[in-house]
Amino acid sequence: MTDQPDTPERSVPGSIPEADLSRVRTIPVSSRPNKVQADQFATPPAQGAGFSDFLASLPRVLQAESLLRVVDAIEEAVTRKRAVVWMLGGHVVKTGIGPLLIDLMERGALTHLASNGSAAVHDYEMARWGGTSEDVEAGLADGSFGMADETGRDMNVAFRRGMEAKWGMGEALGRDLHDRSDLAYPELSLLLQCYRRGVSFTVHPAIGAEIIHQHPAADGAAIGDTGHRDFRRLAAALPALDDGGVVVNVGSAVIMPEVFLKALTVARNLNDGVPRQFTACDLDMLRHYRPRVNVVERPTRSSGGTGFQITGPHELLVPLLAWALAQRLGSRE
Repeated sequence: MTDQPDTPERSVPGSIPEADLSRVRTIPVSSRPNKVQADQFATPPAQGAGFSDFLASLPRVLQAESLLRVVDAIEEAVTRKRAVVWMLGGHVVKTGIGPLLIDLMERGALTHLASNGSAAVHDYEMARWGGTSEDVEAGLADGSFGMADETGRDMNVAFRRGMEAKWGMGEALGRDLHDRSDLAYPELSLLLQCYRRGVSFTVHPAIGAEIIHQHPAADGAAIGDTGHRDFRRLAAALPALDDGGVVVNVGSAVIMPEVFLKALTVARNLNDGVPRQFTACDLDMLRHYRPRVNVVERPTRSSGGTGFQITGPHELLVPLLAWALAQRLGSRE
């Protein structure tokens, strides 16, 4: 009879260790801190309720709570005459919220506007012709993308004029629009309405990133001169954020967060660490690294301020914020 090879011993059911839950220590609910309380819950709409009732009905949790805290911060900044700086990407203009920002200027809830070059292009086209935002893919196929003659020619002429007169890029474009009598929608233009109201609008170009840089009229010296002047103007405006101001970045994932960080360090370098203790908020469709780190976190952690990152479509978030501020601030100045 042939010997059978040894076989490994089978595991006996129940031999694998299990935690003994009968020995677990528990605590009474009354001793446990809770992040959510009943008074933070939303309330349903009532017949005849208005927008202020809607705001009061929001749950005091997560991004709804953050939005209301940003409203509080801007309201306080307006009351205490602190700066409220808004920074924009191009998509913000295309989603049609310009009139809301103009209204905020009149309420004192926007004291300085800064944007990348894309936002300025879209704003300029809306003011001149009432339309903007071309089909990039279709134009790219035949090389016509970004080649609108009037946009590139006239904006670059404004930059050269600005360089000669020592204006910033935003001021040069605002003056250009102000001097024209054939604008399609002057009331929609942030560039123009800032200029007419004496609110500084600084534009921060990235050479090669805006369609007007591919135009035959593009002048690198004029773009650089007026753009750098606006960088210096932004840095000079930031100390007014000190002790209660607010900076809001809307829809700029790279350019404005990078510009803001450098302008902020210039401001603090020249003003003994001022501004400090301000509120920073990023509003965007997606969460990006640079707005979170360069606007929301680093500037506030190093100064005792507060930062918020609220995610959602511009065409919903900014109207909510603007209408909430209108409710708080009352009639325009």
